[in-house]
Amino acid sequence: MRKSGWAVAAAGLGSLVLLLTACGGSSSSSSAAASSSSTQAPGAKPSSELSSPAPGTLVLIVEHSNLGWVLAEASGLVVYTYGGDTKGGSPTCTGSCAAFWPAVTGLPQAGPADTLPGTLGTVTMADGAKQITYNGYPLYTLKGAGALSTKGNGIEGKWHVIKLSKNDVTYGT
Repeated sequence: MRKSGWAVAAAGLGSLVLLLTACGGSSSSSSAAASSSSTQAPGAKPSSELSSPAPGTLVLIVEHSNLGWVLAEASGLVVYTYGGDTKGGSPTCTGSCAAFWPAVTGLPQAGPADTLPGTLGTVTMADGAKQITYNGYPLYTLKGAGALSTKGNGIEGKWHVIKLSKNDVTYGT
């Protein structure tokens, strides 16, 4: 007997769900996840951590570029630090500088597959918006740059990508 198209699609979707469940995730886990009696792939994030981020959240991930592993927005835009900024200080790339180097704003969250060695945070900009920081340094993108483009690295000796390592990605590498 021949299966209908819906039955085949449902079977394929079920297989995909099982495959994705087995892929695992970040090595971090919460105490609630550790005490759960459900079967979960080693290192996988609990389903509550895999839901969509809250509005205003910007997910930052580790991506492989022509310079190696770097920090980027989930969209693939590589993020940069500016040599004129100080750790924990207010962003100094404003006005015409910010026209070419827009601030990375929102509530920071590491991607589910990434274990960043540094700390994400925010600093309040002059207009009251929250600029995302990495290890206390404000983050920026280069206007007009494409996904995984690192062409801003080294400009004026002040703009730098955040170099990371393959070890900062827990799956999908």
